[in-house]
Amino acid sequence: MISKEKFEGALRELADVLTCYVSTEDGQWTVKGFIDVFKNVYTISSDTKIVSKILEIHLLPKLSAFAEEYGFAIVLAEKQNYYPDVSFLSKENASLKFALDFKTTYRNPQKPWLCNGFTLGSHGAYFRKRSSTKNIQFPYGSYAGHFCLGIIYDRLEKNTKNEVNIHSFDDLHSITSVISNIQFFVAEKWKIAADRRGSGNTANIGSIQRIPDILSGNGMFANLGEEWFDDYWMNYGKINFKTESGETKVIKSLEDFVRFRGGDTSLIIPRNNKK
Repeated sequence: MISKEKFEGALRELADVLTCYVSTEDGQWTVKGFIDVFKNVYTISSDTKIVSKILEIHLLPKLSAFAEEYGFAIVLAEKQNYYPDVSFLSKENASLKFALDFKTTYRNPQKPWLCNGFTLGSHGAYFRKRSSTKNIQFPYGSYAGHFCLGIIYDRLEKNTKNEVNIHSFDDLHSITSVISNIQFFVAEKWKIAADRRGSGNTANIGSIQRIPDILSGNGMFANLGEEWFDDYWMNYGKINFKTESGETKVIKSLEDFVRFRGGDTSLIIPRNNKK
């Protein structure tokens, strides 16, 4: 039976070949748009939700082949808001499951070592109560590991207004793709997590944004460990403490949380780590 470490290693090997699978020789995405029966090609916008969904569809044949090679069946999320995107179930032992979420983001064109970041799933009901089936394919605690298949890319700047054009099929190879320079990585989600939410007021875990740290799994919890990640996000915004001035403060930073729990704050990797 495959271990979590071996599963992660196999995923990394898969990620290493995916760029060639989805890219042309000059680094553009091989997907140019949608085609109708009249051979009109409709270009897609660079909206991240659209790009993400098409990339997921594009990668599914590779993931299916990967699952078959390593003795897994795959279960896709039943609903759009379910976690994770793909569940891997061992054919040898059905109790062995791995969660895989697709995470896509684009590079900052002015600061290419930074990206727009990811949301790493909810820290709500299914995260706090590990036996819950609310908005999750299988209970969170039943997965042996929670992985991200990350995709970082450049956006076509002139298409950021989400314009759609129509081309003849004969012009297919001359159409400029809406994304290029696609880079894949694999990481356990706790290793790239930050200590703040990833999207406004919704209960989503945010990620770090510095690309070298993302690729090396060097998130804020990397030196502390997964238990600290779980503890922090299960209790995010739920613990109050008194400051030295006597004020009551809600804990929403990792430094405050580690100090409150009596841990070693020197193990925290800054969100904008420069090392």
